[in-house]
Amino acid sequence: MQSTLMIYDGTAPADSGVLRTGGVPLAPAGFTWPICGSFCGGPLQFFAHLPVEDGVLSVFVCQNDPGACEFWDATSSANRVYLFPREELQPVEVPATGVTLLPATSAIRTHVVTLDPAEDGDDDEVAPDAYDLARSGWKREPEERFGKQREVLGSLGGSPSYLEDDRLPACPSCTGTMEFAAHLEEGISAQAAMNLGGQLGYVFVCLACREGAFLTD
Repeated sequence: MQSTLMIYDGTAPADSGVLRTGGVPLAPAGFTWPICGSFCGGPLQFFAHLPVEDGVLSVFVCQNDPGACEFWDATSSANRVYLFPREELQPVEVPATGVTLLPATSAIRTHVVTLDPAEDGDDDEVAPDAYDLARSGWKREPEERFGKQREVLGSLGGSPSYLEDDRLPACPSCTGTMEFAAHLEEGISAQAAMNLGGQLGYVFVCLACREGAFLTD
């Protein structure tokens, strides 16, 4: 059982092409900053730039009025996930108003963790979850219950952690179940944090239609 953790790796330039949270989005020419369609009608906040095998996932979530705009719902229009090609991306002009950028840009490195579920030592009947085990064990000393969890900013690929099947989003174009792409944690500190309401963020993609989705749970 493996999990590819995304680990905090210091700060990064705002327009860097590396794996990161925060900064400014990179997009093809002509891209228009997305607007919340849930309640407020304001510009969405840019959350993450995630280069993956099939392109670059760009994640936006509404933070103008989080209690009113249902950013946690994949169908609420209060978030967007785009799958861009890797080539010819450029920084997007940031709207003059609204909550659009995180206060800090966090660089991310990946680290593959191979797990043996038998070593978890948990007698719970719930099946072991690869991401949960990898995150809780990150830099954990033998005498500690948990490690340096705040350094873990999420994971790439694998399966969605403890997410019920009825919450798996359907592609708006082909109606098929979307493929899980990434977990997103709130961040290493309050200064760099994304507001996920204390929950875990999930990014999904339909590669055939190049559509994306986001939710929290």
